Amino acid sequence: MIAPVMPTYNRYPVAFERGEGARLYATDGREFIDFGAGIAVNSFGHANPHLVAALKAQADKLWHTSNLYRIPEGERLAERLIRNSFADTVFFNNSGAEAVETAIKTARKFHAARGNPERYRVITFEGAFHGRTLATIAAGGKPQYLDGFGPACPGFDQVEPGDIEAVRAAVTRETAAVLIEPVQGEGGIRVMEPSFLQALRELCDETGILLIFDEVQCGMGRTGRLFAHEWAGVTPDIMAIAKALGGGFPLGACLATEEAASGMTAGAHGSTFGGNPLAMAVGNAVMDIVEDPAFLEKVRARAGALNQKLAALVDAFPDVLEGVRGQGMMIGLKCHVPNTELTRVAFEEGVLLVGAGDNVARLLPPLTISDDEMDEGLTRLERACRTLTG
Repeated sequence: MIAPVMPTYNRYPVAFERGEGARLYATDGREFIDFGAGIAVNSFGHANPHLVAALKAQADKLWHTSNLYRIPEGERLAERLIRNSFADTVFFNNSGAEAVETAIKTARKFHAARGNPERYRVITFEGAFHGRTLATIAAGGKPQYLDGFGPACPGFDQVEPGDIEAVRAAVTRETAAVLIEPVQGEGGIRVMEPSFLQALRELCDETGILLIFDEVQCGMGRTGRLFAHEWAGVTPDIMAIAKALGGGFPLGACLATEEAASGMTAGAHGSTFGGNPLAMAVGNAVMDIVEDPAFLEKVRARAGALNQKLAALVDAFPDVLEGVRGQGMMIGLKCHVPNTELTRVAFEEGVLLVGAGDNVARLLPPLTISDDEMDEGLTRLERACRTLTG
């Protein structure tokens, strides 16, 4: 008999009832250090007091009106994102997949509005993950996500990341955009070289196509800068963000320049819940935190300390771990043992990791993790590694 909740997840045998900072407490009394942060969502810790207060205050006033009417807090959040980015305009929705869908539609509409509807194809990259809608699984190109859902949505051409000549060869008269994660998450914490992102920007400018960054996982301070592409000194035309933008409340956004969004006129796109007052209250509370320059300085300092300690762990357990990769607090442990074994044993020791491609275990702790929480999590991870050496 099928479960009441559709069984599309292989869930761990635990249910959490509350959290505080980087700690989670299960219904059976167990306590965990959360090095996964809900897959880079709970970037400000569990039950962050500032986010909780913002949500409670808004819940007492207004939950939903629809986008038929102005939502002042949404306008405020859009202005703050614009002030801190390359963008001129923002569309709010509920998830990363929706944000990427909006980005793809925006790029296609840009060309159609200029009399070139044949320019609809998007170049994407092997190892990418852009969501679970029909369009975004086609963009990601992974067979395990495409299997059983009929013909893949047309319009996506995949190449190897880092190979600018392969990208150039893939550009045709039908190409609308290039879509890339500055740091691949599901793909195994693969950081794109700044020179490659710079070359993509130059190629897009040269050929008249748009550059889209998917920063759903790597954005909002995760790498130590507000947006990961800042490390490369390049800007996109369109960008998708989500996850940490809502700090745990469902919230995504598509940011774009005025030119790139010029085809997105009234009626071109919509979302029932996107940008509702509850989400906007939390999003503005998140911006209260990340707009403070001192916050990102602390993230970079924490990231440096964590990476140093993880490197020592790799040296201590060379039969279990091969190396550390990533940027900021978006970290991958390349494993010698199956990464599923490391995440399983770490779970048994009370620390949560997230699996990824290329036999990598992801560490995506809250950006606000304390020294004590970090050290306790590393102690438990060390015990897991020691168990796997036996």
